[in-house]
Amino acid sequence: MTPADAEPLLRRAMAASRAASSDYDLDPGLPRPMGRDLRPAAVLLAVDLSGPEARVILTKRSPHLRHHPGQIALPGGAVDPGEDSAACALREAFEEIGLPLSHGEILGAYGPHETVTAFSVTAVLALVREPFDPRPEAGEVAEVFSVPLSHLADPANYRVEGRRWQGRHRRYWVVPWGPYYIWGATARLLRGLAERIDAARA
Repeated sequence: MTPADAEPLLRRAMAASRAASSDYDLDPGLPRPMGRDLRPAAVLLAVDLSGPEARVILTKRSPHLRHHPGQIALPGGAVDPGEDSAACALREAFEEIGLPLSHGEILGAYGPHETVTAFSVTAVLALVREPFDPRPEAGEVAEVFSVPLSHLADPANYRVEGRRWQGRHRRYWVVPWGPYYIWGATARLLRGLAERIDAARA
C-alpha cells in the first residue's frame, strides 16, 4: 500500500466507531481478578510514510526483561500522572526507538484494550512522514523493525491460537510476519486497526 493510498484510508478508518477490546474476549470463562484497578497505558501505532510503501513500526523487546521478554510490541508504556495517551505514546516512542516527538502526526486513538496484566491500553495512531534512524533503547529494545501496512490491514492474515496460561487454556490473536511472531495484546490492537480499515473500505 502506497503512502498516497494509506493516508486517506487511515483518516477514514479513525472516523469509524468500534467497541473496546479485551484479552478476555476470546476466553469469556477466564476469571478476572476481583477488585483490580486497571493501569492506563498507551502505545504508538506509527505508520511510516517516508518510503515507497506504508509500514508500521514495531519493536522486539529485550530477551533479558522481566516482563514479556523477547515479545513483539508497539512502542509504549504506562501513562504518567497528568499525561494524556497521545503524549505518553509519543514520549515512549522517543525513549524506546528514538522517534523525534515532532515526527508523529496524531490522527486519533482507539481502545482501550484490557490486558490480563491489568493494563487499559489506548492505541494512538500517528503518521511519520520523515525518515529517521531508529535508536533502540538499551536494555529494553532488542530490535526495531517495520511491517507492511497492507499485511496488517488484511483481516485474513490474523488467526486465533492458544496455549496454557496459569493452569488454563488461553486463546489470543496472532498475525505472523516473516520471522516475527506478533501475538497477544499487540496483535489484537493491530487487528483493531484492520477492522477499522475494513469498515472504511466498505
